[in-house]
Amino acid sequence: MVGMWFFTFAFLAVVSAVSSCSPSDHAALMAFKAQLNEPYLGIFHTWTGDDCCLNWYGISCHPDTRRVVDINLRGESEDPILVKAGRAGYMTGTISPEICKLDHLTNLILADWKGISGEIPKCITSLSSLRVLDLIGNKISGDIPADIGRLSKLTVLNLADNAISGQIPTSILNIAGLMHLDLSNNRLTGQVPSDFGNLKMLSRALLSRNQLTGSIPESIGYMNRLADLDLAMNQISGSIPDRLGKMAVLSTLNLDSNKLSGQIPSTLLGNTGLGILNLSRNSLEGNIPNVFSSNSYFMVLDLSYNNLKGPIPGSLSSAKFVGHMDLSHNHLCGTIPVGSPFDHLEASSFANNDCLCGNPLKTC
Repeated sequence: MVGMWFFTFAFLAVVSAVSSCSPSDHAALMAFKAQLNEPYLGIFHTWTGDDCCLNWYGISCHPDTRRVVDINLRGESEDPILVKAGRAGYMTGTISPEICKLDHLTNLILADWKGISGEIPKCITSLSSLRVLDLIGNKISGDIPADIGRLSKLTVLNLADNAISGQIPTSILNIAGLMHLDLSNNRLTGQVPSDFGNLKMLSRALLSRNQLTGSIPESIGYMNRLADLDLAMNQISGSIPDRLGKMAVLSTLNLDSNKLSGQIPSTLLGNTGLGILNLSRNSLEGNIPNVFSSNSYFMVLDLSYNNLKGPIPGSLSSAKFVGHMDLSHNHLCGTIPVGSPFDHLEASSFANNDCLCGNPLKTC
């Protein structure tokens, strides 16, 4: 009887040990929690007990190994805890380097908490299984870890809306499977790496609202999966590579508010897959290429605040659709073409040019 009792006790002890989370993961999460303060929602009140795999808000474990694989904490979402509170999340504190001891982590999402500050722990690049790193919408400062390229399995890197400074590390080009890169609205300086086009799997490259300089790398034009390129509101100079207009799936190109010069590549305006094109507030010159066709479909076409001259291309009349178009604040001259793309446009779309006339401006 005693033997049976001992066997049962031992069996239950083994089952309990297997079903609980790793003690090292538990300790790492508690250290991570200790560096953060979330005063309104009480999400860390669920982080109690020895089993961090059981009902800990935002924590997921592998069903077999019971190792922590996901941290998913979003301050803005449709999660019931946020809906019930009737407010977005707010959290202060820093990201503890102890998080690097969660060596099975695949997703680290600590997004939109508005008050998390400090630097990204350098040791985070040791998390070799990491696929998603999303720290958007905080007050994180310092540099992007120089060896970020060690995260070879990363598919999403989102560090937008922080106060991150320094340059874009060249090691980032080693992340061959990266599909989504968002570094917008930070304080990044330096140039976009010349071999940026090596990121062959990238579909979105969002680098706007920084202090980037230099020119647009030619290599970007050879990225066959890139659909969205946003370099707006930087200090990028030089000309627009002709190759950008030959990209197969590029649908959104925002280059506004930079220091770009030279002429608009005809390939860019002739690319029938490009639906949003914003080149405004640069120093572009020359004529607008007369290369539009019946397959041209622009939801946004903004060429305002440049040094463009000559007439508005007559081929624009044949465009299938032009939603928002702004050609104001240039040196255009001549008669505004007639046709359906122009019927809904207001005078402000053509204002402050040298000598444009015709509907919706004064007649010639």
